[in-house]
Amino acid sequence: MNQDLVNVASSGAVLSVEQKAALMHSLVQIKAQQKFCKVIFLGKILGTGNDYFLVQGVGEDELKERKTLFSVDCIKWGLMPTPDDETRRRAAMIKGRFTGDPSHIFEAESKASEDGGEADQITVKEEDRLALVVEKLCHDVVIVPRGAYKRDMDGLVQPNRMFEGLSPTEATRFTSYLHFREPELLNTKSLLEKADLDPALDFLDPIDSDIPAGGAWSMQQENGGQLIVFRSLHWLGFTFFHTPLTKSYGYIYVGTGEKNLDLPFML
Repeated sequence: MNQDLVNVASSGAVLSVEQKAALMHSLVQIKAQQKFCKVIFLGKILGTGNDYFLVQGVGEDELKERKTLFSVDCIKWGLMPTPDDETRRRAAMIKGRFTGDPSHIFEAESKASEDGGEADQITVKEEDRLALVVEKLCHDVVIVPRGAYKRDMDGLVQPNRMFEGLSPTEATRFTSYLHFREPELLNTKSLLEKADLDPALDFLDPIDSDIPAGGAWSMQQENGGQLIVFRSLHWLGFTFFHTPLTKSYGYIYVGTGEKNLDLPFML
């Protein structure tokens, strides 16, 4: 984790010495208590009162078996809730910063109905809204290099032990990076396009198809090309890094938890 923080420090993703120590201790405890195969530090969401630290526990299938935990002190951790459809609908109407208090209640007015009915007052618990924001964040921007994961004949997704990193040329191509989520766009490809894909490696959506085309990510080469850094323009504060010709890659998010909905108008 320490090396990951070094690689994304240029994006402002830093932790205090006390936070690092508490977090490292917590990662070991969470892995043992929850029986995860590994635990990943996802980042933190900046609140007006407290910040939310986020980690993800991973099971045997690293794509499907993931649970997110949150904390305000890196010591006491809670599992993210799974909001129902009604909570999702109400949470979509809430705007603004998080407070850092999981029990805080957001209030807003729903839109008046078309038949002239009065708008309803809606409430959403901050803990539920946090869960939905993290879910959306992971769906939109958690990415991995092509070849870093493989899917076996039984459909199990695990790290590819043969992966030795992207070449310096491959590392600068958007097509070399894949969304780590259930595929959505691959199902729309033609049979001719699918014929060129390796089903064991190309089972995820590439980021070059993200909307707006060519404008969802920024890419920089740092340290003379020894480090490739991608930054999301949708979720400002999300940074991904990869060191070419090595197994080293990772990501972190440090931001307010608000998606940049103005991006299409900024390009």
